Amino acid sequence: MSSITEIFGSMVFNETEMKSRLPKHVFSELQKTRKEGKALNQDIADVVASAMKNWALEKGATHFTHWFQPMTGYTAEKHDSFINPEEGGRVILEFSGKELLKGEPDASSFPSGGLRATFEARGYTAWDPTSDAFIKEKTLCIPTAFCSYNGEILDKKTPLLRSMDALSLQACRVLSLMGKHPKRVSVSLGCEQEYFLIDKEDYAKRPDLKLCGRTLFGAPSPKDQQLGDHYFGSLRTRVKAFMEDLDEELWKLGIYAKTEHNEVAPCQHELAPVYTVCNIAADQNELTMDIMKKVAERHGFACLLHEKPFAGINGSGKHNNWSLCTDEGENLLKPGKSPAENKQFLLMLAAVIKAVDDYADLIRVSVATAGNDCRLGGHEAPPAIVSVYIGDTLEKVVDSIITGSVYQNVNYGKLDTKTLALPDIPQDNSDRNRTSPFAFTGEKFEFRMPGSSMNVSCMNIMLNTAVAESFRQFADQLEKVAPEDRDSEIDKIVKKEFTDHHRIIFNGNGYGEEWVKEAERRGLHNLRNTPETLKYFVTDKNLELFKRHGIYNRSEMQARHDITLDEYVKTKTIEAETMVYMSDKLIFPSVLRYITDLAAGLKRIKELELIGDEELNLIQSYVKELKALRRDTEELSKKAKLIPQEDVEAGADYIIDQIVPLMDSIRAVADELEKKVAKDYWPYPDYADILFYV
Repeated sequence: MSSITEIFGSMVFNETEMKSRLPKHVFSELQKTRKEGKALNQDIADVVASAMKNWALEKGATHFTHWFQPMTGYTAEKHDSFINPEEGGRVILEFSGKELLKGEPDASSFPSGGLRATFEARGYTAWDPTSDAFIKEKTLCIPTAFCSYNGEILDKKTPLLRSMDALSLQACRVLSLMGKHPKRVSVSLGCEQEYFLIDKEDYAKRPDLKLCGRTLFGAPSPKDQQLGDHYFGSLRTRVKAFMEDLDEELWKLGIYAKTEHNEVAPCQHELAPVYTVCNIAADQNELTMDIMKKVAERHGFACLLHEKPFAGINGSGKHNNWSLCTDEGENLLKPGKSPAENKQFLLMLAAVIKAVDDYADLIRVSVATAGNDCRLGGHEAPPAIVSVYIGDTLEKVVDSIITGSVYQNVNYGKLDTKTLALPDIPQDNSDRNRTSPFAFTGEKFEFRMPGSSMNVSCMNIMLNTAVAESFRQFADQLEKVAPEDRDSEIDKIVKKEFTDHHRIIFNGNGYGEEWVKEAERRGLHNLRNTPETLKYFVTDKNLELFKRHGIYNRSEMQARHDITLDEYVKTKTIEAETMVYMSDKLIFPSVLRYITDLAAGLKRIKELELIGDEELNLIQSYVKELKALRRDTEELSKKAKLIPQEDVEAGADYIIDQIVPLMDSIRAVADELEKKVAKDYWPYPDYADILFYV
C-alpha cells in the first residue's frame, strides 16, 4: 500500500484540485455555488469542465458519466467517451460546461410510479456541485440529480438536498431568535455499514443467494453466534486482506473509512466512516457498497448486503448517525456539562423528540422494505416500534422539566478498576441501548432501523423534514413574543413538547413482549411489515408536511408509495418462484434419491435380519415430509401465479396473507429434511459450510 496521505482523495476532483487548477475568480464563484447555492453560469461551467477533463485524463480516464440515484435505490451511469471526431480520421478530447451541467439519459425504464409513461423517454441529470466528481474504473463520475422532461423528481438526491435546505432554513430562524446568526445549519451523517462475506464458490451453488440475496432454505448450524467469539474477534487472513484492499480503494475516492471489525454473526463485518455532510455521506455510502462488492470478488468472496441473509442469526443494518452543525462548527446536539441549563440543547432535543413522535409513521416508512421485514425485531435489530432512547441522565432532566422539580445533577466520576496497573475509567453519563430504534448517543442520534442494502437518502429526507417542521413551529411561536420574553417562551416550548411527546421516550428493553403491550397502551404504532407500514405514508398530514417544505408534491409522494410497494411485490414474487424452483429442481429429487438408496440399504439389512420393522418406519416419516414439501410447493407455485402485479396494494396484501405463510411452511419442512438427509445428497452448501469457510 502507498502512503495513505498520498492516495487519499487521489481520484477525487476535490477542493484542493479545484484551487490549484482553476483561475481565482472561477474558484471563488464555484465556492459560492457549493456553499451558498448560487447558480453557476455557462462561462464558469466551461472553465470548470475543462479543468476537470484535464485532471481526469491525467488520471487515465477515458469516459465521463453523470452518476445518479434513480428510485431503484441503486446508482446509475451512462458512459460517454471524451472523444470527438476531427478531420483526417483523428479525434480530439472535449468536455464542455454544457456536458458538465446537464445530461440526458433515457429515463423510460427507471421506476416512476406513474409520473411518466414508458414512451416518455427523456430525462435530465443536473450536476450537484456540492458533491465532488471522482474517477472510478477510468470513468469520470459526476454526481447529479435526475428529473423527468416535465420536471418531476425521479431520484433520491434531489429531495434529500431539498430536505437539507428546509432544515437549515428553519433551524437558522430558531437560532437567530436566540441571538445567533449562522448562514447554514448542516446535517452531519455517518453510516455504519454491516455486511457478510462468504466464499464465492458457496454463493454460486445457492440459487436463493444469487437471485434473492438471502437464503430461503437452511437449517441452523450446530455452532453459529452462541459463543460470541466472532464479535470483535481476530480477522481471518482472507478477510483482513479484503479490508486492506477495500480501505485503499475507498481512500482513493476520498471516503473516510475509519473503523472495521467482525460483527456478531459468523462472516459478518462492519465498516464505519468519519462523519460528513448528509448528501455527501449518502453518495459515499452508495459508492462504498458498490466498491465492497467488486473488491470482494477480487478476493474470492461474495459480499452480501441483504438485511437477513441467514435465518436465526444477526442480520445486517446500516446505523444512521445523525447530528446538526452550524457553518461555524457548533454541534447543536452537544449537551455540554450542564444539559439541564443548556436552553439551546434542550430546544434542539425537544425538536427531534417532537419530530420523531409526530412523524413516527414516516420514520417507519423510511426503512420499509421486504429485506428489512426479515430483520427488524430480533437478533440485535431494533423492533418495528419507533421510540427514542435518551439515557438516564437526560431522562431525569426531561422528567424534572415536565414536573417542575429541581434537577439534581449527577456527578459521573470514574470506574475503579481495582488494579494497580490499570487506570480508572471515566464514566459516561448514560449507557447504550442496542434495542432502541432511535438512540441519543452523546452528541448525535443513532437511527438503528435502516437495513444494510438501503439508500440512506430516504430515511434522512423523512427525518430532516420532520425536524424542519418542529423548528418551523418553534420559530413561529418565538417570533410572536418580544425579544426580552423569548427565554421564558423557550422554557414553555421545551416543557410543552417534552410533556406532549414523553410517550415516545423509552429507555428499556425493546425486545421484551412487555414493551409491545406498553407501546400499544401509549398509542405507538407497531407496523410489522412493509404493506402495513406504507398504508400510513400518503396521508393528508404527511402530504401537507412535504408540500409545506417544498420536498414533494402529491403525485411525487404517491409515486414513491407505489414504487416501494411494487418493489415489495416483485421481490416477494421472485422469492416465491425461487423457492418453487429450488424445491422442485434441487431438494425434492435429492431427498427422493436419498430415500430410495436408504430404503434399498435398509431392505438389504432387513433380509440379513439385522434390523426390525421399526427401522423401516423411518422411511415412512421421510416420505411423509417429502409429500408435504411437494404438496405445499405445488400450492405455492399456483398462488405465485395469482399475485396481482398491476394493483400493487392488492398484490402486497395477497403476499402477506397467502404467500408468506406458505413459504414459512415450506421452509420448515425442507429444513427438517436437511437435518436428516445425508450430507452427500443435499444439493447445496449448508449453513455450516457457508459460515465457517477456511
